Parts: sequence; C-alpha cells; structure tokens
Amino acid sequence: MSSVEETCLTLAKLAEEGFPDIVVSTEMLYGKLRLHLSDGSHIDVWLSRRLPGRYAYHWERRHIDGTIYRHDNRPHVHLRDMRTYPRHFHNGTDERVEESHLPDDHMQAIRSFLEFARNTLKQTSTQAKGEDTDENEV
Repeated sequence: MSSVEETCLTLAKLAEEGFPDIVVSTEMLYGKLRLHLSDGSHIDVWLSRRLPGRYAYHWERRHIDGTIYRHDNRPHVHLRDMRTYPRHFHNGTDERVEESHLPDDHMQAIRSFLEFARNTLKQTSTQAKGEDTDENEV
C-alpha cells in the first residue's frame, strides 16, 4: 500500500468517526478517497502520487443545487498574482476563485473542509425549512 493510500485511509477514518452526522460512507475510487454525504453529494480527496504535495478537495453538489466547492493547488498561470498561489478555492463554481486558507496538513485540511460542508448543509437545511414554512403559511 502506498503512502497516499495510507493517508487516504486515515482521512476516511477521521471523516467517519469525526463527522458521522454528514459522512454516510467512504470508499477508495479510481485512486482517490470519496466521502458520501448525507444529502446525496460527495467529497473527493485527491492526493497526487507523482507530484508530492499536489492535492484537491472537491465537493460535488452540481446534481443537487448546481454548486461545487474545491480547494486545490494546481498552479494555474492566470492565478499567479493571488496571495495564496498556487493554493486557491473554487467557491460555488469553477469560475469563482478565491484565496485558499486550507491548512497544509491533510488531517487538519479534511477537518476544516468537512466543517465547511457541515455548516453549508446546516444553512441549506435551515433555508429549505424556512421556504417550506413560508409556503405553508400562504
């Protein structure tokens, strides 16, 4: 087993044990870790085997509400003036790119990204309940 696979298995355990309210299951899929979330979305964690330190944490929600969230450090030339370059965050869409302040340590990074996911899911759930309430009051 490679060190990347060992790291992914450690991250999977952390996700399952630390975030059981949102992480339904985990699996290794095509060389990356996939975390299945309670709303039917998933987070893919990709750690490069060929380029040490290269990563992507991608939350796929396009099939739910049209959004994606991704922290990665692919060195896009058009982002080289960003203070956190090459680290950046796709906030809701591939085109909306901001500085990334995700921790360098993978254990801290997955905790931070899952906290973000948990908070986003809570907000989404609260908004949906508010919309249901408004519709019922009409």
